[in-house]
Amino acid sequence: MNVLTDNFALYGEGFLGTVELTVYASLLALALGFVMASFRVSPVRSLRALGTVWVTVLRNTPLTLLFFAVVLGLPRFGLVLPFQLFAVLALGCYTSAFICEVLRSGINTVHKGQGEAARSLGMSFGQTLGDIVLPQAFRTVIPPVGSTLIALAKNSAIAGAFSVTELLGTYKVLSERGYNIVWSFVWIAVGYLIITLAISALFHVMEKRWGVAR
Repeated sequence: MNVLTDNFALYGEGFLGTVELTVYASLLALALGFVMASFRVSPVRSLRALGTVWVTVLRNTPLTLLFFAVVLGLPRFGLVLPFQLFAVLALGCYTSAFICEVLRSGINTVHKGQGEAARSLGMSFGQTLGDIVLPQAFRTVIPPVGSTLIALAKNSAIAGAFSVTELLGTYKVLSERGYNIVWSFVWIAVGYLIITLAISALFHVMEKRWGVAR
């Protein structure tokens, strides 16, 4: 316990850093995922192509490589931001590709006759998607969205290698202070477990309230 008690402030700072990174990146991933899922099912060919390229490129790019591209590449174009914002961009964009495919699979579970009925009533594509299709699709994708955001929380550990304050990065300081590395990682693992269990509990509540009964 002395590893934790002697370095509680350090663990707390890393834990809060991981929580902040997870929350902000999740919001970005959900927003971008929704937009790209809308593009993927859009009747406009150019939007479908854009959504397809976004998903294909990001899903097949290693996250570490994407971090390097964002942190080292964007400043070359004059975009200089704090490292935490760069990490949020990398994590959010990467995860949005997976959120997009989860939402698209949910959209495909809605019977196409409902969309046709909405269009016959004069509703636009946006109205049909927002008022008819997505509310039903949302109920079916709650568990996979939760699993994707849990993966995001664990992927945030990569940010520590790019000067971002987060939980895994605390092991460097603890190692320099001479603490047992095994117990250092045990308490780091406990921190990640708390975060992932919190996300799991949140989505379990959402599924109980809004999910499709099976």
